Amino acid sequence: MRSLVSFLLLLLAAVAQAVSSSGERLLVILDDVAEKAGYSKFFGDLEARGFKITYETPKSETLNLFKLGEREYDHLIFLPTKVKGLGPSLTPNVLVQFINAEGNILVALSSKNPAPTSIVSTLLELDIHLPPDRSGLVVDHFNYDVTSAAEKHDVVLLPAPGPLRADVQDLFSPAAPNGELLAFPSGVGQTLGSGSLLAPVLRAPSTAYSYDPKEQAEMVDDLFAAGSQLSLVTTFQARNSARVSVVGSADMLSDKWFDAKVKKHGSKASVATLNRDFAKRVSGWTFGETGVLRVNWVEHHLNEEGQSNQSNPEIYRIKNDVTYSISLSEYVWDAWTPFTVPEKDALQLEFSMLSPFHRLPLKPVTTSSDSTTYSASFKLPDQHGIFNFKVNHKRPFYSNVEEKATVSVRHFAHDEWPRSFVISGAWPWISGIGATIVGWLGFVAIWLYSKPAQSAEIKKTR
Repeated sequence: MRSLVSFLLLLLAAVAQAVSSSGERLLVILDDVAEKAGYSKFFGDLEARGFKITYETPKSETLNLFKLGEREYDHLIFLPTKVKGLGPSLTPNVLVQFINAEGNILVALSSKNPAPTSIVSTLLELDIHLPPDRSGLVVDHFNYDVTSAAEKHDVVLLPAPGPLRADVQDLFSPAAPNGELLAFPSGVGQTLGSGSLLAPVLRAPSTAYSYDPKEQAEMVDDLFAAGSQLSLVTTFQARNSARVSVVGSADMLSDKWFDAKVKKHGSKASVATLNRDFAKRVSGWTFGETGVLRVNWVEHHLNEEGQSNQSNPEIYRIKNDVTYSISLSEYVWDAWTPFTVPEKDALQLEFSMLSPFHRLPLKPVTTSSDSTTYSASFKLPDQHGIFNFKVNHKRPFYSNVEEKATVSVRHFAHDEWPRSFVISGAWPWISGIGATIVGWLGFVAIWLYSKPAQSAEIKKTR
């Protein structure tokens, strides 16, 4: 059965043409379709990776994200627009519904155009906060491009982000062998709430801050946020693994900054930007090309000698020795690969009723070309009831894995209990019972066979 499931999954993967694990239909919302020429390399990279792109404006009468209750598109990209409202087809309620339907969204902001109210309200639902004016400018007087922003200092230069966590590898970390930098021009910073579903990818340097250039042209008194409080690129992954990314600078995705040469303040030489590689990684994660985990199969069975080797039985007995196994794959750009749990992380199995009775690490046992099997063996507790084998793996930048198998755990049957003489703790009781029986039989024998003594009066009468 397991081999049949693996074969069907491989067949489906071979038939699928889309590079994304969640679909190929991509909708781009922008002010004018002609504006796509400024992002030709970004959209060209997406088309080369297998996406079918549709361009629409907020004023389009035919625009609709759903048809007959189903998604018309798998992914959305919002570029900066001059309109304040995006129309009835792109209200916050519709966008949240799109996320609930496992659709992915990439939002690109710009300090030149205030974000539409629909975008602001939707981001607030995700606990992502924009400046009150919706177009706050991020500047840095120490880390800026002296060529293009010698006066405003609004082109912030940052090093390539390293691994965001020890267990995330390099999903967002482009290689920079020659000291290349990321250019963040005319960008909008965000502040984040404390929600566990949020994860910043790129934070502002400690010397950067966000302000409103229209109201505070000469002096900055009241800052929206500064330093690491500002997230320049933010990701959000819903509980259904739908993804939302907010790129604070739409110019990061433009042709101009894909191939630009920048020179940091205080540096002698110009270097190329990493924007193109970084844009590929952010869009790839958002649209389900990286960090996607798949459960191929789950199996649990008895591993005791003389017992049936039936897979996934519905009932076990207390104190049974069982083995649980799960096969996982990770989607990386265009293929399913074996999923490897980082050293500082753990994949855990819970065997629980109302609360866990066991919480055990799952260890890799076998690896194939497209999957890794993790397994754990343990003894069931001395407690009958309804239990769950549960794997609940939730990590930043990886899709959620939630697998639960419900089984019944029964008591020993009447013919499964061991005999008393096998249990060493029963020996004193058995000895006491034996002593009582022997003593009683001895007493009865003495009482029956002992002749009573005759009295003296009886002898005289004779």
